[in-house]
Amino acid sequence: MQRRNFLRVTALGAAASMLPLDAFASAAATNKKADKNGKVQMGFIGLGQQAMYLLQGFMGMDDVRVVAGCDVYDVKRDRFVRRVKDYYTGKGEKKVKVDVYEDYQDLLARPDIDAVVIATPDHQHAVIAIAACKAGKDIYLEKPATLTIYEGQQLVKAVRKYGRILQMGSQQRSSEEFIHATNLAREGELGQIHKLKVYVGRNNVNPVTAAPVPCNLPKMPVPSGLNWDKWLGPLPESVYYHSDLDPIVTPEHNEQLWGAWRWYKPCGGGLMTDWGAHMFDVAQWALGKDGSGPVEIIPPGYSYYDHLTFKYDNGIIVSEEPFDGSTPGVQIYGTEGWVKVSRGKFETSDKKFDMPVQEASDVPYEVKVGHHRKFIDAVLSRRDPNVPIEVGHSSCTVCNLGNIAMELGRPVIWNPIVQKCMHDPEATKLLHYTYRAGYEHALDI
Repeated sequence: MQRRNFLRVTALGAAASMLPLDAFASAAATNKKADKNGKVQMGFIGLGQQAMYLLQGFMGMDDVRVVAGCDVYDVKRDRFVRRVKDYYTGKGEKKVKVDVYEDYQDLLARPDIDAVVIATPDHQHAVIAIAACKAGKDIYLEKPATLTIYEGQQLVKAVRKYGRILQMGSQQRSSEEFIHATNLAREGELGQIHKLKVYVGRNNVNPVTAAPVPCNLPKMPVPSGLNWDKWLGPLPESVYYHSDLDPIVTPEHNEQLWGAWRWYKPCGGGLMTDWGAHMFDVAQWALGKDGSGPVEIIPPGYSYYDHLTFKYDNGIIVSEEPFDGSTPGVQIYGTEGWVKVSRGKFETSDKKFDMPVQEASDVPYEVKVGHHRKFIDAVLSRRDPNVPIEVGHSSCTVCNLGNIAMELGRPVIWNPIVQKCMHDPEATKLLHYTYRAGYEHALDI
C-alpha cells in the first residue's frame, strides 16, 4: 500500500472509532441501560425476507431482546409477531409482549429501544436511518447503505453528529474466506496488486448488464393491508404497485422470491447495488480504499472497453465481469499470484495462499458468520463495528458511480476526496433525485 493511502486509511479508522463530545451522554445512557437489564432492546424496521434471517440471528443472543417491529404491510407484521412469540415461548417464557407498528416514527419514539435493524427497500434507508440517529438509536443497516450518493453523504454526517453506532450488513467482512483473501492482498502476499475482477451477476430483468431498468411490470390493485403511500416514502407517486415489488406472504412462510423493487428504477440500483454492495465492498477492502474510491468510471462498450471499468489513482483497474461462471465474487491479481473468492468458495494460484478448510453448515450465511455479534459488541462498547458508515458509504458510492456511467454511456471522472463528479453537471445531477412533497427535509441533519 502506498504511504499516502496508509496514512489516509489510518486517519479514517481513528476518526471513525471516536464519538463526538456531545455523544458521550447518550453513549453512557445506552451502556447503563444495557448493564441494568443485561439486554440490548431491539426493534426491526422492514419485516421482509431479509429481516427474517436477521431476526433469527439477533434473537439467538442472550444479551438481546427483540421487542418491536414495523412494516407497512400487515401480513409481514403478523409474521413477525408470530416468529418472535414462538421463539421466546419456545425458550420457556409464559407471556411474550411484542409490539408492531405501521409507521417507523412510532417505533423510534419508544425510549426503551436501544437499537434498530433497518431492512427496508433501499429507497427508505437514508430517511429512516437519519431519523433513527436523531432519535438516539444505534443502527444495523442492510446494504447498500443508501439509494443515492447524496443520501450516503448526509447519513455519514448524521451518524457522527448524533454519536450513533451504525454497522452495515456487509456480512462478508466477518466471513473467513473474504478476510483471508483481502489479507493476502493487503499484506503483500500476492505481490503488487494490478487488477481485480468483480462479478455481481445477471438476471432475466437485465441479462446484459447489472444496471437497473425502468419498471415494465403491469400495474396491480394495492392489497387492503398494504399502505402503499408509506411504502413509497420519498419516491414519486407515479411508482405503482405490483406484487413482485413487495411480495405477498402468509405469516408462516418467507417470500418465494426476493422483492423485485431492487431491479427497477427508481426503487433500486439493480444487481450493481444488490450484489455489488457486497463484492465491490470486498474490492475496496482488498485495495485499502475504504473511505475512498475510483477516479474514473468507464461503461461497457465505450471505446475499447468491453466491461464496466473502474480506474484508481494508484493505477489499479477493477472490472465488472464474470470470471468463474455465474457466481458473484472477486478475483484479485498480483505479481506473485491470484485468489478467487465467493461465498463458501476459495481458490488460489498456489497452495501457499490456501486457507484452512471450513466445516459445512446448514445455518444461513447471514447468521453463521457472526456479523450480528460484532454489532451488539459495538453497541455495548461504544466503539465502531468492523463496517462503519464511512465504509458502507464508500462501497455504495462505487456501485452508484457504475450505474451513473452506464446511464450516461460515457466515462465519469470522480474525485473521491471531495466526493464530486468533476466538471460534469450531467453526472452530478444523478447523485440524487428530488423527493416528493412531504419529504423535502427528510435528509436535514
